[in-house]
Amino acid sequence: MSDPHFEGLVAVVTGGLSGIGAACVTRLIELGARVVVLDRDTSESSDALCFAADVTDADAVDIAIHSTISRYGRIDILVNSAGVGAAGTVSENNADEWRRVLDINVIGTANVIRTCLPHLIASPTASVVTVASAVATTGFPNRVLYTASKGAVLSMTRALAADHLHDGVRFNAVCPGTTETPWIGRLLDSADDPETARAALEARQPHRRLIAADEVAEAVAYLASPRAASTNGVTLSVDAGIASLYTAS
Repeated sequence: MSDPHFEGLVAVVTGGLSGIGAACVTRLIELGARVVVLDRDTSESSDALCFAADVTDADAVDIAIHSTISRYGRIDILVNSAGVGAAGTVSENNADEWRRVLDINVIGTANVIRTCLPHLIASPTASVVTVASAVATTGFPNRVLYTASKGAVLSMTRALAADHLHDGVRFNAVCPGTTETPWIGRLLDSADDPETARAALEARQPHRRLIAADEVAEAVAYLASPRAASTNGVTLSVDAGIASLYTAS
């Protein structure tokens, strides 16, 4: 069902052709927004306008955002969903892997925000929602690099909300628990016993199942909505209670 508050708004979603990003695209279109996707691989079909852009390539991001403005004349919503996972302890991820993950998850997010910001400031209902992770607020084993990158994203969100409060741009983040995404699928496929590995992931969720990408998208849509005009600088957990209930053993 569409929402009149979204009609006429333009949303940019990074990483919008798979996983949580794709679910966000679908939900925002349902609500009535015009959606533009930035993704490295645009071979997947989408109902949104798509541009091939790696978020670590500032020039490619500039071109995609310029093309968005040429097409629609405005940007009201930015959803930062592009990201990469990483498993392992601090001894198991080398310096090159640290640089790669931080470049995508942190610097890539900053690249897109920086490029979109003048257009967001011009919007009367600007909202930026960044997909972080439950690992940023709760200690999870074998996720130190991923945790560091998503912790940086949360800190960025709070700082950006403070910096741009008087510009009228809201910055918020969602922190999903373990979500059914292609990266989790690949992680399970690489396990010695995928069924046992899946059962372990499900067992650590308080409701004993993985989070659905649609559930995260619903939270993103709330934060992006003009109806949430007084919600700023917050972290919204979509983790079945991990942040409140779960203690890593």
